[in-house]
Amino acid sequence: MITMHRHILREFDNALESLRADVLMMASLTDRNLQNSMACLLDRNVDLCEVTVADENEVDALEKKIDSDGVEILVRFQPVASDLRQVVSTMKVAPNLERIADQAVKIARRSRNLSFEPELDEAGALGPMFAEAISLFRDSIRAYADENVTLARSLRSRDRGIDQINQDLAAIFTARMAEHPDRITDYLNLIFIARHLERVGDHAKNIGEDAVYVSQAEDIRHADNQY
Repeated sequence: MITMHRHILREFDNALESLRADVLMMASLTDRNLQNSMACLLDRNVDLCEVTVADENEVDALEKKIDSDGVEILVRFQPVASDLRQVVSTMKVAPNLERIADQAVKIARRSRNLSFEPELDEAGALGPMFAEAISLFRDSIRAYADENVTLARSLRSRDRGIDQINQDLAAIFTARMAEHPDRITDYLNLIFIARHLERVGDHAKNIGEDAVYVSQAEDIRHADNQY
């Protein structure tokens, strides 16, 4: 009986490790998509725009696999307590990764449109915002993978910083639209790209919240005063 119990535990551990490995692979692909989408904007590399759009299918397929495998683990092993949190949190990370990858595709499509127009100097202003957003994203994955609660709890305030950058850039680009009405569409694309980066920060923050939940069984969503 003890041998069978140990066998079941080993099978559960292997299944959970495989699920986590798929999430980390999905995170790696999402990271690459983000980098490619911003290279499309800042370097005006149309080829990378196309790569970003094409790679979305791979991310979507991984999300479906993680969802299916996670449900199978829940049904087969019926985990409880910390084991249950591990499975549920891992399944919740995947949709946030898919949405970040989706933001990368939106950035790539708008950047592709901009690449066909005369270059806007103001596009470079999105570089620092991208650096902040991808740093936040990478730290959210690190917090999840390492169950680093301190790092995870730091993400909320950093996300607010990205929100502020988005507001500042929107004001700048809106002013430029008034000065250059012939480039209104192009400045609108920049405004939306900034908004997409702001959404990346939101989803990264969500991943950080899941990292806290899996480690400490604490739900810190909507708890602004607690961290």
